[in-house]
Amino acid sequence: MATFRQGILGGFSGKVGTVVGSTWKSINYMRALAVNVHNPNTVKQQCQRGKFKVVLQFCKTITPFLRVGFQEHEYRQSAVNAASSYLLRYAAEGCGSEAALNFDKVRVSQGSLTAATDATVQVTAGKATFSWTDNSDTGDAQATDTAMALAYNKDRQEAVYRMAIATRADGTAELTLPTNWDGEALAIYLAFCSADGQHVSNSLCLQNDAASTEPEDPDSGEDDGDHQLG
Repeated sequence: MATFRQGILGGFSGKVGTVVGSTWKSINYMRALAVNVHNPNTVKQQCQRGKFKVVLQFCKTITPFLRVGFQEHEYRQSAVNAASSYLLRYAAEGCGSEAALNFDKVRVSQGSLTAATDATVQVTAGKATFSWTDNSDTGDAQATDTAMALAYNKDRQEAVYRMAIATRADGTAELTLPTNWDGEALAIYLAFCSADGQHVSNSLCLQNDAASTEPEDPDSGEDDGDHQLG
């Protein structure tokens, strides 16, 4: 917006070419016309909105976990926004209503700390039992690093997790699952956080079941704007 005291013909109001003139408190103003977007709902935009919608829902479910798991994010970006950016770029697939997350590519933690070695998970009797090889002193791994475990129910779009379920030296941990999750599709992840809480490892997807049902949409309203996660 430009401010002027005297134009060639003095102040003016209304549209002249590509500008609009107006007056406020005896001050003359001139601004450019807004760009007319003829089609704000292109195929590409619909595709991206679908991807963002599934990423947003997933991030909202595990926000406290992501705040730790993506703490080594770029300057001036929140941990959850860093996580959503990663998921949009690397894990969101399909377009529009067909958009979905590829849970093998999902990370719930990303950082410089040495990751788990030989990690596995077994789900039985309402619990997920994790095991891994103690790789303390490999890279920057320490025996006191804490294990971060997360199980996401793909059918219900719900999650359970523990931020410090065991130490790296323990080599094993158990995560209790809700009793009504029996037989449902899970994506299960393991990561480590340093004892001082300053560094995290990349998460590993240890199990990715095929979804048995199509989840209900928790937000049936249209989502056609830009968003920022907290």
